[in-house]
Formats: sequence, structure tokens, C-alpha cells
Amino acid sequence: MTAHRNFKRQVRARAAKTGESYTSALRHFRPTPSGEVMSEARNSKSVRLAVAQTPVREDPRDVDALHESGRQVRALMREASARGARIVHFPEGAICFPHKLVMSVDGPDAVGPADWDRCQWSVLQAELAAILKLARELQLWTVIPSVHRLTEPNRPHNSLYVVSDRGEVVTRYDERLLSSTKVSYMYSPGISSVTFDVDGVRFGCLLGIEIHYPELFAEYEKLDVDCVLFSTTGVSPGNAAAQAQGHAAANSYWVSFSVPTQHSATASSGVIAPNGDWLERCPTDGSPAVAVVDLDNDSEAAAESLTYARPWRREARSGVYTGYHVTDPRSEDRTATI
Repeated sequence: MTAHRNFKRQVRARAAKTGESYTSALRHFRPTPSGEVMSEARNSKSVRLAVAQTPVREDPRDVDALHESGRQVRALMREASARGARIVHFPEGAICFPHKLVMSVDGPDAVGPADWDRCQWSVLQAELAAILKLARELQLWTVIPSVHRLTEPNRPHNSLYVVSDRGEVVTRYDERLLSSTKVSYMYSPGISSVTFDVDGVRFGCLLGIEIHYPELFAEYEKLDVDCVLFSTTGVSPGNAAAQAQGHAAANSYWVSFSVPTQHSATASSGVIAPNGDWLERCPTDGSPAVAVVDLDNDSEAAAESLTYARPWRREARSGVYTGYHVTDPRSEDRTATI
């Protein structure tokens, strides 16, 4: 860690002396033995991401509420585009998050199997179509959660649609590790991870309560993602925001954390750097908003983690320690003292 701090001080000192940005100064500290620039500098990646917080409405029978949710999503898409974003990311339930008691055949006082005939599917489809159309007009990648209907009698997926800047759904992530209520009464679980690229930056998707499963975040590190987009309607138990910081730092990639406005006072939406620090967050006053961040792998917030931490962890997991193991009776005796 001392070497890493010294490295950062050297880069800052050069930037102060020359007037360069931190990113430009960093490139002078990455020579290879042959004098060429290291691959990290040659393969610099950057994309501007907007993460949103919106009000979440819980009754899929309420046509006016569904339309209002769609209008709110599109207003934030326009704001994200005006601020130069190439991709915008929304919270779980951005159009609607059907409440278990609203959907329950045994409700409204008891949880039971969900009656999906109560859902205004045509309205949800119309709002999604309007979002796709606007994504094409703005040339804005849009990651929008929604219920994804399956063939009856199968329950739907709880999903994230990935909409390209041409207004096309290019892939979809389905929540895999569901809560007990979701899997027992409401949804069919997904089966696979999903990645996609925007301007050379690779994204992965997670949803719902999957913040509590570090193995899913580790899986995306192995898939070489640069940023995980995590959407949820809940921030407790377990302090989801703190867990998101931990996943970002442990895997040395960005995490985009998108939650409803209802939770903004506790944990507003925002973007976490590969070092685990928050870069930007939405307001805590319950207002719909976007936070906009440049995901730049040469930035000060990312360079150290991507130059040192992530490569070393991969090397450490590859068996690098084997050559250093010793045969020693004092090592084998677990009861020996100093």
C-alpha cells in the first residue's frame, strides 16, 4: 500500500508541475521495459453514465400511475442526454414494482400466489415502446427494469431491459437469486449473467436483493466487466449502499447503484469508483434526479485500483503462492507458540 500511495503522489506532483490532468500525467508512469506505453494506457476506456432515482409505484392496475412513471423516466432520459450521458440506468420498478399484497390472490391482507391478470400489460408495453423510441431519438443507451411476461402458466421474470442507442432491446437480465416471496409467489428466476459493451466499456447487470450475493459480483469480475449496474427497490436489511461500496472495492470496478426516490434519504442513487469511494450521488430529498459520472479508467479514482489491485488479485488467485510454500514442522504444528 505504501508503494501505491507513493505512486499516486508522484503522479499528482507531475500534474501540478506541468499543468497536465491526472490522466495525462499518469501515462508517463507506465513505461514497459522496452520503453513502450503499457496496455492500460493504450486501451484507455471512458464513457459517461447517468444513474437515476425515480418514484416507484406498486399497483400495476393503476393506468394513470403507469403513464406517470413512464413520463418521469423519459424526463430523466432527456436530462441525462442533455448532460452528455451515453447510457442511463434506472432503479428496479421504474415503471412499476407490483406489490406482493396487491397481486396476491389471498390479498390484500395475506401473501399468496400472484394474479398477473391484474397487470395492465398493454399499458406497460406502450410505456416501454415510448422509452425505446426516445432512446433512439436521443441516441442514448437505456437500462430500464420491468416485469417480463412469459408464456402462461409460467410466472414472469423480474428483469432489466438493455436498450441500445438505436432504440432496440439488445439483451435482458433476469433476476436470478430472488427473495423467498418473489420465488414462491411472483416470479420465475433467471439463469444467466448478462454483459454488454458501450463505447468499449463493458457492463454487467444485477437486480433486486442480489446485492447480498458477493459471488455474483465476483462472477462479473471474471467476465472482465468495467461496471456493474445494480437496480433495487430496497436498501435494507444489510445496508445495501455499504455493500455496493465493498463489491466495487473488492472487484476494482465501478458500481452504479440505482434506487427509488423513496429511499433517497437513507441511500440515494449514485456511482461508486473502483476504489470504493462514491463519485457522485443524487439528492437525498426524495426528488427524481440523475447523477452523471465519467467512467474513465485513467482517472484518479480508478487508476490505482485498475493498475495494481485488480491485476494482483487475479495473479494471487492463479496459484502464485505455490512457489513460496515451505515444509517446516513449526508451520505444521498449529499449537506451537512464538
